[in-house]
Amino acid sequence: MFSDLSFRRMIAADLPLVHEWHQREHVRRWWTEKETYEKVSGYHLPAIDGREPTQSYLIELGGRSVGFIQTYLISDYPEWEELIRVGPGVAGVDLFIGELELTGKGLGTEVLRRFTREIVFAAPATTACVADQDVENAASIRAFEKAGFRRLTQFVDPDDNRMHYLVRLDRDPVSD
Repeated sequence: MFSDLSFRRMIAADLPLVHEWHQREHVRRWWTEKETYEKVSGYHLPAIDGREPTQSYLIELGGRSVGFIQTYLISDYPEWEELIRVGPGVAGVDLFIGELELTGKGLGTEVLRRFTREIVFAAPATTACVADQDVENAASIRAFEKAGFRRLTQFVDPDDNRMHYLVRLDRDPVSD
């Protein structure tokens, strides 16, 4: 299933589509504060043009863009690193499926499996990958757990003042 899944680096021309996704209720519920095109572009452009070390990608299925995913080293964001305290060599990952009809079908889990294997752990110094989800986002929590992530702790995310789970996937030493 999802054999035609791939990832493409995000470019500025993708911003109108990503903005459209941010306005959809199933995305907006968890990705707050991206109501305007200016806020969406302000969030994504620094990574696209290299001013921030985050790597942003579009999730593609059969050549059609269907979602967004990003990765970054936790150590590149000191305030975040101080909050979650996961140690050196750890990357973060965030994503959403933009097309509602593709949610609830296992796509998120497969995206996480492939993205961590093909992109995140392609960097030899990356020893683990973490993410956080709102504790009420059952679908996201389930997708991460099915992809092999395990829950570490709960914390209040200062960006939304809501309780989040921190989940972690360690590099598989067998596949190195």
